[in-house]
Amino acid sequence: MSEREIIIPEAMRPIVERAGYAPAVKVGDTLFCAGQVGRTPDLQVIEDPEQQFISAWENLAQVLEAGGCTFEDVVDMTTYHVDMSRHMAVFRDVKNRMFPKGHCAWTCIGVSELAHPGLLVEIKCVAVRRK
Repeated sequence: MSEREIIIPEAMRPIVERAGYAPAVKVGDTLFCAGQVGRTPDLQVIEDPEQQFISAWENLAQVLEAGGCTFEDVVDMTTYHVDMSRHMAVFRDVKNRMFPKGHCAWTCIGVSELAHPGLLVEIKCVAVRRK
């Protein structure tokens, strides 16, 4: 059985200390990433939807990198959206600029709220490191 390794990018230590969760857990070549949102380094929610979405993708990229993966290694992704119909076009545009299109299984779920007021999206994924 593979050992579990907790993955915490250095820039995310404050949120881990505050919220008490692991940004990712690595088991063998598989990386299970917790949902990432669009916040500033000092944990403030970014108000502009497009900038918030960019930040969420950048945060996910940091977690993947810390676990030895990239967007190319993602095999399954779930995105949780507040007011999905209002923001999906912008989210999809940002996603298509930052993430390989048609590269993994993707499920979008509309939700009434996320962990903090003002958050519009949370991106959760599983990646398998290619050898």
